[in-house]
Amino acid sequence: MEKKPTKVKPSKLKKTPVTPVKKASAPQTMDALLKKTGYALRGLKRGQKVQGVVTDINKRMVLIDIGSKTEGIVTDKELELSREMMSGLKVGDKIEAYIQNPENERGQILLSLKQTLLNKRWEYFDELIKSGEVVRVKGLEVNKGGIIVKVAGVRGFVPASQFGRVYLGRLEELQNKSFEVKVIEVNRNNNRLIFSEKAVSEQAALAHQAEALKKVKPGDSLSGVVSGIMPFGIFVRADISNGPKTKDMFLEGLVHISEISWEKVDNPANHYKVGDQVKVKVIGVDVKSTRLHLSVKQLLTDPWLELVKKYPEGKKVKGEITRLAGFGAFVNLSSGVDGLIHISKIPSDKEFKVGDAIECFVEKVDAEHRRISLSLALIKKPVGYK
Repeated sequence: MEKKPTKVKPSKLKKTPVTPVKKASAPQTMDALLKKTGYALRGLKRGQKVQGVVTDINKRMVLIDIGSKTEGIVTDKELELSREMMSGLKVGDKIEAYIQNPENERGQILLSLKQTLLNKRWEYFDELIKSGEVVRVKGLEVNKGGIIVKVAGVRGFVPASQFGRVYLGRLEELQNKSFEVKVIEVNRNNNRLIFSEKAVSEQAALAHQAEALKKVKPGDSLSGVVSGIMPFGIFVRADISNGPKTKDMFLEGLVHISEISWEKVDNPANHYKVGDQVKVKVIGVDVKSTRLHLSVKQLLTDPWLELVKKYPEGKKVKGEITRLAGFGAFVNLSSGVDGLIHISKIPSDKEFKVGDAIECFVEKVDAEHRRISLSLALIKKPVGYK
């Protein structure tokens, strides 16, 4: 006989408690949202340096992904300032930039590349000076000292003394023209970039300068050409040729302003111009820089050697007031010869002005220290005056 299933009363079924599922609440604040997503908001400040990747380059702008809410942009004036130095920059390049404006009226992040590219240019010039590689520059402006040039968006200078003989006295021909040079000095801190043209055009001759230096000694007289004029003196390219084997041998030297003339020289440019032929005397040899210290005046007669004879004590002389100082008046007696009337010898009621003609007496000539002491010529010489 088939057995019927036993019925279980509902009251005897064991109920399993159900835990209610809480619905996740949405973040109510920005801080809560950032905490939940793990995203760190990075504030940008003007002048801040950031790293990025170039995503686009066109005529109007450069776009750089700097990991912010929008891409950074280099445009307008900043783009123009950087354009000359952007050669070689391409999409995908990693680059440093500086925040110019964290957010403009359009919500854009404005960037500047000028400093970054300039730093790279200085590194480029550092490499050039190490390698000795030739680079082409463009002449911008000619002055008494040389030529201001431009290369890769950076300005530099080629001193007149750093041009080969073919350009001496003809630097104007290089204005707005390109020519080859080598880098000879890089000083980023002083923004100083110096080039040499003769290091290219006269490379062979320069290679023999150490040998040429052995052929000169202090006291030698040489012929040369003025290769540069500076406020402190003139540069002279001295020819030390001695037969066909040394045909191209020369050395650069400086005639300091104090060695140009026995007369006082205020401006070397008033005495010489680039390209002038000049005779010089070697007064020193700098082996390290392969440069000579030269003098023009030491080949001329020192007027002071004859002054003791020409101006004996007590002699009455005529001259012209050339300068007034707190301690007296300077009187020019002849070319390159000035004497001093000390303030103590000038009557209180006597006034001088530059250009006045004057008569005075020689009190003393000190040739060693190059000084002449004078006193005013009175209508009648005092008794006992020698």
